[in-house]
Amino acid sequence: MEDMKVTATGYDFRPAHAAMQRYVDGDLLAGFSSAVLVGRELVDVQCIGWADREAQIPLRLDHIFRVFSNTKLITSCAALLLFEESRFQLDDPIEQFIPQLANRFVLRPGATSLDQTEPAVRPITIRDLMSHSSGLSYGLLDPGTLIFKAYKERKVINPATTLAEMMDVLADLPLVFHPGTSWEYSVATDVLARLVEVISGQSFGAFIQSRILDPLGMADTGFVVSDRDRLVAYYAGADLVDPNKPGLTRRDDAPYPGAYLRPFPRQNGGSGLVSTLPDMVALARSLLPGGPTLLEPDTIKLMMTNQLPEGAWIRFAGYGELQGKGHGLAGALILLPSAFDHPDAGGELFWGGRGGTQWWISPKTNTAGLIMAQREMGHPFVVEFKRLAYEAVKRKS
Repeated sequence: MEDMKVTATGYDFRPAHAAMQRYVDGDLLAGFSSAVLVGRELVDVQCIGWADREAQIPLRLDHIFRVFSNTKLITSCAALLLFEESRFQLDDPIEQFIPQLANRFVLRPGATSLDQTEPAVRPITIRDLMSHSSGLSYGLLDPGTLIFKAYKERKVINPATTLAEMMDVLADLPLVFHPGTSWEYSVATDVLARLVEVISGQSFGAFIQSRILDPLGMADTGFVVSDRDRLVAYYAGADLVDPNKPGLTRRDDAPYPGAYLRPFPRQNGGSGLVSTLPDMVALARSLLPGGPTLLEPDTIKLMMTNQLPEGAWIRFAGYGELQGKGHGLAGALILLPSAFDHPDAGGELFWGGRGGTQWWISPKTNTAGLIMAQREMGHPFVVEFKRLAYEAVKRKS
């Protein structure tokens, strides 16, 4: 396990700790754990609340979390390891490696059926996949739409099928926009995982085990929990629309019964892993300057460069366009800090999972952070903790 001893002193994170304790005391979180680095040194580590409220098991550093979309960082790094070996170029059409994704069609504006399409102006590239600008969708966040219904009916996200079989299903589904012209959160990272399989000749799980997890000592990260007794309980909030409404409901079967307890055919690159705070610290530290890195410095710099077209921002159904937020090759980028961000957050690369986990790397302030929680959707605590963490570092400097 990664050494989690705080090695840099003089930082006051008490306001951040108190704020997170209020979320636990207010029945909004069961537990909360976090780590903040300045350079490669840990300046704060905390665990509060419960791994399991009902059993009154206090949260510890070695508890295992469902990291959902934090998986995407590992998948992007896996693909970039192959990029560094010149196994592909970012602007290669994905159909060179996955023929099922050739000859794409795009839904026309206002389409009411899946056959109301036009030919895509160009193929999907690997760069499009890494920046979620491919035109693919997810079937998760936009209920009521034509594409949401289609993804659900075709069972695109089906743990009983392999990544290769997923490509066969995607072959018959239209895109929601022309590749490279907009942004939509999608199964693109699962397609990247399949790309890793095709190029490496290994299963996605075997590749990340040998090239990322083992080298970094991430012993508790995988598609199946290493120790069931350390898997945290999982909770949903009382109201999806109002994330600040008190109340938690246990949902250990999410995202599907038996998830993470036994192997399934699907090794999702977008959401399939469990991990611990120390393991995620090891990953984040491997992307920071000042020591050996998982990827070459030039690759990390490219990873943290906005890939979206001029004027395009990331957007989510129900929230609209998030002005000032772009996307690199492994996560979103804060190009223009919003009122919710700390003013020093410009240039930050970040992403999070639906279960309350998040990571961020801030070259401007030479900091990085990890949050591990077990609360489904609605994460105002993430915004508050990050602002307070930035402020604690600023006060010290």
